[in-house]
Amino acid sequence: MADHNLPSGAGKVAEQYPDVWDAYASLGEACANAGPLDARTRRLVKLALAIGQRSEGAVHSHVRRGLDEGITAEEFKQVVMLSIPTTGFPNAVAALTWVEDITEA
Repeated sequence: MADHNLPSGAGKVAEQYPDVWDAYASLGEACANAGPLDARTRRLVKLALAIGQRSEGAVHSHVRRGLDEGITAEEFKQVVMLSIPTTGFPNAVAALTWVEDITEA
């Protein structure tokens, strides 16, 4: 199940430790299917979580995948704006640049 079309760090784990990667991917799938949220909502929630974690790589990943799924740049930017009261203005500004890294590429 290892996906070799992954960012370099995750791709190395998938390549070197395929059993670990498969277990991790299975956990992600189980979590995604644990409730009623649709795929679009899950993607936006995961983007929000990545913003809260200040994870540039995860923000990039969720924006890339979300674009492929039909989510617009403006929808991603609204998630960033929603993060301001919770995560703070500086964090949101950083997240906005990460979103724009992908949406304006």
